[in-house]
Amino acid sequence: MDIATFTQILEIAFEKRVSDIHFEVDTPPLFRARGHLIHSKLSALTPQDTQFIASTVMEQHGRKLPEDLKELDTSYTLPNVGRFRVSVFRQRGNVGLVMRVIPHHIGTFQELNLPPVLGTITKAANGLILVCGPTGNGKSTTIASMIRHINDNFNYNVITIEDPIEFIFHSNKSCIIQRELGIDTDSFGGALKSAMRMDPDAIMVGEMRDLDTIDACVKAAETGHLVLSTLHTHSAASTINRIVGYFPPQTQENIRQRLAEILVATVSLRLVRGKSAEIVLPAMEVMYATSTIKACIRDGHLDEIESHIEKGRDEYQMQTLDQHLIQLCRQDVIALDEAKRISRSSDLERKLIYY
Repeated sequence: MDIATFTQILEIAFEKRVSDIHFEVDTPPLFRARGHLIHSKLSALTPQDTQFIASTVMEQHGRKLPEDLKELDTSYTLPNVGRFRVSVFRQRGNVGLVMRVIPHHIGTFQELNLPPVLGTITKAANGLILVCGPTGNGKSTTIASMIRHINDNFNYNVITIEDPIEFIFHSNKSCIIQRELGIDTDSFGGALKSAMRMDPDAIMVGEMRDLDTIDACVKAAETGHLVLSTLHTHSAASTINRIVGYFPPQTQENIRQRLAEILVATVSLRLVRGKSAEIVLPAMEVMYATSTIKACIRDGHLDEIESHIEKGRDEYQMQTLDQHLIQLCRQDVIALDEAKRISRSSDLERKLIYY
């Protein structure tokens, strides 16, 4: 592997619109495109190849690859081409990498097939907005689109705290400050505390990954700021359960009360394959924290939330995942088998017939 070959692989990734590139020993470079892994026609990579790629990535930040590396998140920029989020790890004693392709363009809600209600959600003056879903299902792209909407429409001071920085924002109506863990700050919690002294209107935290970060996000929302973040959960109820579960048992009732006061909305998404092999689009649950849903959170009746989301479709533009899957099926955008693969319920087909 040399720099010319490495650069060519990255250029192909942008040209073919793949989402990820895998570099692992004894395997040729792999591309993930429209949800499928595709083997390149290159030779299987050697330990020296992946070591070279990892060292090249680290050199861009003026750092050497640690000899005791276990795992590391960073970024890489290919001049005049684009950016990548990079996960460097060790497997069977060898270095491996997965590079997530970050598009130049931050899409609008319409371009990304996201519901317009996300624009209404971002109008909240303060509170907590959470974008949720499995890894690789569009959380970063969705939250970037929401930040773009804020940047295009509101006169805010927006601070992002990311690990690493993914999409690069240019201030428009808003002023946007982007800080990266390991380079600009040492921790999400520390950066959040610092952000409170930076005159913020909105704060975006890349991931609520531990108790300190969650607590700092909640406190920021309680003190009158709009906070946006992500979680690896699959629904509104599981998101609330996850947050509450981070806290000691004796304080869980208190955190439910606090969440009920500050939660603005949760957006939970999964990428689904369209009937056309070229299309991948989001299927989404959207929950707006109405007074009824706040009462469910406060009282711990999380099993009732989905039915309230279902009933709030017309008045609040909420939707369950199944409601959206049924809509996509009726529009002939996705196949029933794909909808059933994504749905968490066993009666999606019956719902499709009767609702």
